[in-house]
Amino acid sequence: QTSYHFENLVVTTQVGIALYDITPQIEGVLERSGVTNGAVNVISRHTTTALTINELEPRLVDDVRQFLAKLVPADYPYLHNDLQYREIPVPFVGKWPDDEPINAHSHILAMLMGQGESVPVHEGKLVLGTYQSVIFLELDGQPERQRKIGVQVHGLK
Repeated sequence: QTSYHFENLVVTTQVGIALYDITPQIEGVLERSGVTNGAVNVISRHTTTALTINELEPRLVDDVRQFLAKLVPADYPYLHNDLQYREIPVPFVGKWPDDEPINAHSHILAMLMGQGESVPVHEGKLVLGTYQSVIFLELDGQPERQRKIGVQVHGLK
């Protein structure tokens, strides 16, 4: 029997570029779905976050954070950061909120990295390599934000 199951995961993020292993939460969604063979699609639901599959070794995480900060520096004069020239979107009226982030670099990093991953499911388990994890990346660096990640499992029960 073909089955579809969707859940949102929520990750509370820290300041700065941060990486989170969400593999255990995805495995929980897979288990609750009852799917034994199929796929899991994962999507970040924010424009300043990303997803990838890789190793989450602490020194590699530091290397990734440093590399991303050099690749797309936060202090570059991006046009997106000039709030006085941008249209103010609904629901804001007349002015930007005081806490509007200056975050063009985060949007650019998210575009480069991608915001979705698909993982095969075989015999009720994610098909990942020995050292692979599904990694959620916070790229905006605002403190303690609640970030949503959509997880859809589809396949045979």
